[in-house]
Amino acid sequence: MKQNKQTARSAQREPAEVTYREELKKLIAMDLGPIPPGWQMSPRGVEKFLLGDETLGIERKFVADRGVVVRIIISLCTSRGCLLVGEPGTAKSWLSELLAAAISGNSTLTLQGGAISQVSQLLYSWNEAILHSEGPTLNALVPTPLLRGMMEGRLVRFEEIARCPQSLQDAILSVLSDRVVVIPELAGEEGVILAREGFNLVATSNSIDEGVHSMSAALKRRMDFEEIRPIRHLADEMDVVLREVAKANRRAGVEVALDERVVEVLVTLFHELRNGQTLDGRSTDRLAGAALSTAEAVSVAHAASLNAWYYGGGAMTVEHLMHHIIGSALKDQPEDRRRLKHYFETTVAPRKGDHWQQAWDLRSLIN
Repeated sequence: MKQNKQTARSAQREPAEVTYREELKKLIAMDLGPIPPGWQMSPRGVEKFLLGDETLGIERKFVADRGVVVRIIISLCTSRGCLLVGEPGTAKSWLSELLAAAISGNSTLTLQGGAISQVSQLLYSWNEAILHSEGPTLNALVPTPLLRGMMEGRLVRFEEIARCPQSLQDAILSVLSDRVVVIPELAGEEGVILAREGFNLVATSNSIDEGVHSMSAALKRRMDFEEIRPIRHLADEMDVVLREVAKANRRAGVEVALDERVVEVLVTLFHELRNGQTLDGRSTDRLAGAALSTAEAVSVAHAASLNAWYYGGGAMTVEHLMHHIIGSALKDQPEDRRRLKHYFETTVAPRKGDHWQQAWDLRSLIN
């Protein structure tokens, strides 16, 4: 068996504030403000971090209309939280991570709505050993990311908030309205945690989660809603997929030549099947069981790259790609197989180019 010469294992994925440390330092150093209380850079600096600035060498990290991004940033300057809603795979979580990294320098203060079933997971719990020896003290308190964000004055991310039961959603109301959490077990001022400047909440919710738990009406009134839509233009989506796949391949330690024509097949398939419309404006079937998002396209292209690296000599082909497209597109909806076949027969078959012909020749994989 071959021994791995790498003595220290690197992280599979570093948070945005680590990945883009140098960019953040540059933006902070040159920021002329004005800077909101508790933030590490101005709203204009946050915008540049998200949307990029070629003159400064800042990479574009999120594709959206500038107006949408500005509204989200400004909403986080207020005393209201911000809720990012939209279809799965539209980079809502990525956007919330970038915002937290730029505003607070820490994107790891995160709650997962589906994992929260009691107040102690939302606000605080106790270290039982210290509690038995010292009683209820600040030393025995175990704050959740939400409470830590209040105490440290940082932006907190609440992922998939609609998966959190409504009774627990309502427990956030005093946090968003009064910026306070009262801990009855602690006497005096120690039992009143006031949010420091810089604290706010950015939450995400998939549109398909609407039936999981009803969103608290009171909580809705305390948050600004912003819809995050799929990338509209194929060229922008191609740019994102190529860039992110190259990063994922580097992290995996593989060197695979990315043929843009091959990636174009993937992005075009996902783009058209997701929107229910071909690039030339004709209607086509949408798949019921798959989101076919940009994030999924990145995952499929990365999987195809690994396939090419370990099994195909290092050059990704349409054949590598098609195997993983099928696995992503066909899930638990039997009718989707028929819809995908129909799409190939009406849209892929007449297209010109070797890469499209190769995709058509591999249509038997759908059976």
